[in-house]
Amino acid sequence: MTAHRGINLCTHLMPQMKEFIAANEEWLTVFHFPVYAPDLNPQEGIWSLVKRTIGNLAAANLDHLATAVRRSLKETQYCPHLFDGCLAGTGPDHGRLTPTKPVQ
Repeated sequence: MTAHRGINLCTHLMPQMKEFIAANEEWLTVFHFPVYAPDLNPQEGIWSLVKRTIGNLAAANLDHLATAVRRSLKETQYCPHLFDGCLAGTGPDHGRLTPTKPVQ
């Protein structure tokens, strides 16, 4: 099975893409994901951790903000249990997904 995952993309609505999918349906399965699905994106958890540490920062300029983000990411790097928490449950729940054709 080959799967294509496009989040926040409307390319699957274009006529060319519909034609491509129809022409390759013997090997291609397309899953339509929700527009916003943070539970499928582990990086959303990482950015949530960063935003938690810099949420009340009154940055003097862009360099100050960039330094704070880098520092937060660096601190997070030394806490592998935080990454484990961000990865937990990010695998797609195939029971909630609706393929365009049955998965073979």
